[in-house]
Amino acid sequence: MRKHRPDVHFRSPGALIAALPAVLGFVPEKSLVLVSIEDALMGAVMRADLTAELAANTGHLAGVAASSGADTVIAVIVDADGALCPMCTDDHRELCDALRSGLQAHGIDLEACHVVDRVEAGGLWHCIDDCGARGTVEDPGASPLAAAAVLEGRRLYARRSDLQAVIAPADCARSRALVALIDAEAARRAESWRADPDACGRCDVVRVIRMAAEVSEGAEPADDDIAAVAAALTDVAVRDTMYALAIGTGATQAENLWSVLSRLLPEPHRAEALVLLAFSAYARGDGPLAGISLEAALRVDPDHRMAGMLDTALQSGMRPEQIRELAATGYRLASRLGVVLPPRRAFGRPA
Repeated sequence: MRKHRPDVHFRSPGALIAALPAVLGFVPEKSLVLVSIEDALMGAVMRADLTAELAANTGHLAGVAASSGADTVIAVIVDADGALCPMCTDDHRELCDALRSGLQAHGIDLEACHVVDRVEAGGLWHCIDDCGARGTVEDPGASPLAAAAVLEGRRLYARRSDLQAVIAPADCARSRALVALIDAEAARRAESWRADPDACGRCDVVRVIRMAAEVSEGAEPADDDIAAVAAALTDVAVRDTMYALAIGTGATQAENLWSVLSRLLPEPHRAEALVLLAFSAYARGDGPLAGISLEAALRVDPDHRMAGMLDTALQSGMRPEQIRELAATGYRLASRLGVVLPPRRAFGRPA
């Protein structure tokens, strides 16, 4: 789910549907998308795969919509194969009826339910309840929200699988070889930590910042450095300090590093890089990347506390500025370690 509150009023369902890729970060296919409306503005946007079991699980979606503070909800069913199929139309109506019942249990109205064959310029949409309304989808690239996404530095993907590829393991053989290096580094680091925990943590933080700068300049990280960072992230103080980088002037460099590590590190070490990537993306307002990263992290470690907390926050529509407050702990820990982190950067109001 992504929370968005732009000052944009949609003229038609075709304009609303065209805005979905900019909010979700990718073009939805075979999906149920729920757009919550709060005070006549777009609120949380939720997406679920269009499956045969979805109608039985609409209660969960309704609960998430309720937690986001929605007044009303507009549903969009994206189904290229079934948009004009009579049998599929019956299934779509059944889905919308179940969704309406689930929402009503939370005091939320289902304002409309539209079916569209494709979310692109010229895509055909129609009202599911035979109200007679139908039309074409406007150009998603010309949506005000698409322009806002570009200004915010977010990349839009043609499909969800393209977004998932951003964090997909890149070199399985290299990842397997890193296991022994990480174990050896962890043993070496344990000796240093016992001698002087703060000095050890200080060295770790400095190494991460240096490595982030090098990766952002195009350098390929050495396996020894990757192993050192992976071992360092097992230290709670070091790991929690890293969250502060998401709100500093070096945030882009740090996020690039977490992205690289999420593709190279073996499990279970990969989970920490994924959560740091998710936090960085969430802090700058990129809900789609945050969601994909958290989904992968929780597959690696279902009990990861930070991943679970961030996932709950994202699902409930907590805004990025609230998430950024968590990074303040990182600055306090850095001060205790005697490390000067990059200064905080100013965040503008999301477009």
